[in-house]
Amino acid sequence: MTGHAVDPVELAIFQSAVHCIAEEMGAALRRTAVSPNIKERRDYSCAVLDGRGRVIAMGDHMPVHLGSMPMSVAAAIAAIDFKAGDIAILNDPYAGGTHLPDITMVLPVFLSGAGRPAFYVSNRAHHADVGGRFAGSMGPAEEIFQEGIRIPPVRIVRGGQVDREMLDLILLNVRTPKEREGDLQSQIGACRVGERRMAEVAEKYGERRIEELVEELLDYSERLVRAELRSMPAGAFTAEDWLDDDGVTADPIRVAVRVELDPEAGDIGVDFAGSSPQVAGSVNAVRAITLSACFYVLRCLLPEDAPATAGILRPLTLTTPAGSIVDALPPAAVAGGNVETSQRIVDVLLRALAKAIPDRVPAASAGTMSNLTIGGVDPRSGEAFTYYETAAGGMGARPGMDGISGVQTHMTNSLNTPVEALEYAYPFRVRRYGYREGSGGAGEFRGGDGLVREVEVLTRARVTLLAERRRFRPYGLAGGGEGAAGAAWLLKADGAGHEELPGKCSRPLEAGDAVRIETPGGGGWGLR
Repeated sequence: MTGHAVDPVELAIFQSAVHCIAEEMGAALRRTAVSPNIKERRDYSCAVLDGRGRVIAMGDHMPVHLGSMPMSVAAAIAAIDFKAGDIAILNDPYAGGTHLPDITMVLPVFLSGAGRPAFYVSNRAHHADVGGRFAGSMGPAEEIFQEGIRIPPVRIVRGGQVDREMLDLILLNVRTPKEREGDLQSQIGACRVGERRMAEVAEKYGERRIEELVEELLDYSERLVRAELRSMPAGAFTAEDWLDDDGVTADPIRVAVRVELDPEAGDIGVDFAGSSPQVAGSVNAVRAITLSACFYVLRCLLPEDAPATAGILRPLTLTTPAGSIVDALPPAAVAGGNVETSQRIVDVLLRALAKAIPDRVPAASAGTMSNLTIGGVDPRSGEAFTYYETAAGGMGARPGMDGISGVQTHMTNSLNTPVEALEYAYPFRVRRYGYREGSGGAGEFRGGDGLVREVEVLTRARVTLLAERRRFRPYGLAGGGEGAAGAAWLLKADGAGHEELPGKCSRPLEAGDAVRIETPGGGGWGLR
């Protein structure tokens, strides 16, 4: 940390300004997007970074995106000699990405007369299809080549003009090119909103003053984290939890962590030694996801108005075994690592911290995003469709308070697709949508309930699931009970019966068939 002559009021104003820019980028992306997944569910994130690629502001968007996005920006900076008017695109999980449907764009902000970028603005959005073996690109694949088109850091815009050849290459490899083009154009537009606003901020403060404000903002975030760590007991705290399986074999997958707290230095060490090796299925998490989970947990320790910057990670030393479930290497499949393993990483981090600060940590939440994808041809238009959604579950109970029912928790911060929007956009009928009563764990404070959602398809289609917490239920704390396990069912239209679906599978559907998802409840806290 270094000292800077910055007035606290001026710093607060600057912090608010750059945060609002990230939020405005998100609003622009949402309002201009084509797909329900972005415009309704808000499955996107935006950030502002300084000229060295350090995050100085994030929108209140998706935690799994935000903690890892700086690694994608760093990959773009390393690969591209940016010029004014350029925008990079990438989704490679092995270059700072999360999984292939999450496409990131990076725009360098050049100030007048400058030879190098003074800032970068970036956004990441989940696209409902990027090709691959399964419609929606979120199936139980066995290598990354089955998961869709993999884009290294390349320019999608050169000198202010969209590179049509690059765009056409991407669109040729997806099932829904019109929707993808609309969402990609929205991402480009959101980057340009950030560029204009950052230029206005630079004009107001001047480049030298902004550099001082940035350094102080990063230092301030660091000081807040270290202050929290200094209030905790010294020691090493361990925890483990399990993923049900990888969709290829029935073997459970261990996620283990050792958290070392050093209050005197205000440091935290996180070591995932003992976690299972990477697996054949798609639940492998790249290191960027594990770092993102650590960022999220540290951010949760801070006040709500604390700046979410790169300074939060300064007290952290992260150790991940290369080639493991938390630090996968190519060509491992990773679609589920972003949405499922990220949740389990958070679960074990919180379980370990509960041993150090038991009065601050909630029981386990649902622990799965219960990913549902349905693809086919819409008879109304004759064109392909891909529907993707994560289903909310129960939040874990907290010391002194019950958990919340039917809410997205931890590494996801998306909304649901409203029934009206869902039935308008896709050949579906929603037959049931409500709370799964009694699914929350018992205790002095009860875990939140999960949801039940039943969707009927009105045409032939294929459903794909990526879900967890079937075998290993959300844990309770301080004597609280476990939340109910998740479940899914295929309900046949011809009366041939119901099939309970495994957490990771893909099945054909006939018109009139329905899929029912039952999401887990949160764990309870305390003895009754």
